[in-house]
Amino acid sequence: MEQILIVEDDKHISELMRRNLQLVGYPCVVCHDGRQMEDCLARQQFALILLDVMLPGLSGFDLIDRCGETPVIFVTAKGELEDKIQGLTLGAEDYIVKPFEMMELIARVNVVLRRFRKEELCFCLGDVEVALDQRIVKRNGKEIGLTPREFALLEVLVENRNIALSRDKLLELAWGYDYEGETKTVDVHIQRLRKKLGWENYIRTVIKVGYRLEVDG
Repeated sequence: MEQILIVEDDKHISELMRRNLQLVGYPCVVCHDGRQMEDCLARQQFALILLDVMLPGLSGFDLIDRCGETPVIFVTAKGELEDKIQGLTLGAEDYIVKPFEMMELIARVNVVLRRFRKEELCFCLGDVEVALDQRIVKRNGKEIGLTPREFALLEVLVENRNIALSRDKLLELAWGYDYEGETKTVDVHIQRLRKKLGWENYIRTVIKVGYRLEVDG
């Protein structure tokens, strides 16, 4: 799994980001200013950098050119239009304004990493293999037919594994912001996925919340 560098001087925010990203399988390294960031980049490579703008010393806008070819998402309280334009013009892949929902951060991280990922993206759980890039699902080596909506729901569960998602959030992520149907349709599709994939013990019902794809490690 790709490793992410978090550059954030607020230790509470950086720890919150680290915990949530690691929960869905992204190991993280945290630093709190530009000097620490440069030290980290000198020691190892990262798949993505989450870069605050208002840092001690040099700002994130000053530091982005030191990130090389590593994709950058600005995560900052500077939410004016001119700030967003500047950040994106400097080469950032995305620009997230604080305060933000952690689910939004994870979703945007997933999008950027998919864009830059060179190898085939494959997720395995039990006897099921999911090739997300090719949209192919196999169980015991045999391909399983999923409808486009079933696959979209599966993709959301995989990318947000170990996180409890409400039915409304699943509708938003898998069906789209403009979907006007009832949340009961989520239950129907979850049951279909459980049956087709044999994931009765992996797709957990979270009482009064929704569902979670439970993965060890």
